[in-house]
Amino acid sequence: MKARLLAIGRIKPGPEAALFAQHNARLRPPLEVAEFAEARGSPAEIRRREGAAILAALPPGALLVAMDLGGAAPTSENLAALTTRWMEAARPLAFAIGGAEGLDEAVLSAAAHRLSLGPLTWPHFLVRGLLAEQLFRAQCIRDGHPYHRAWRP
Repeated sequence: MKARLLAIGRIKPGPEAALFAQHNARLRPPLEVAEFAEARGSPAEIRRREGAAILAALPPGALLVAMDLGGAAPTSENLAALTTRWMEAARPLAFAIGGAEGLDEAVLSAAAHRLSLGPLTWPHFLVRGLLAEQLFRAQCIRDGHPYHRAWRP
């Protein structure tokens, strides 16, 4: 599944970048990353500016998945099924990760899916690594690879 990661913030070397790099390198193919500078201003202005940058970078006809606390929080098996459907749609796939203020309503409205990593709030740089790991896990589930241990609670 060829996909793009559209992310607010330029990640610096460190544990968050290493976590993302480790799991992204396992994906076939890896996520293509486009980073955008964090905007300044009021929270609403920040979301608007960052959202405009994300939407401008969407490939034509892309299926957008917004990483959003209010989105669906599927099991790993259900995410594997979702990624299968997304691949079968034969459209470019893009994941959007907002900055500290979250994603603008324009991005959320444009998204075909809203995906949550659970009810906890995660730092946006950490979300990159968690998303890459879950996409790798979904890939392993689809391929029948033993990385995912379905028997574990």
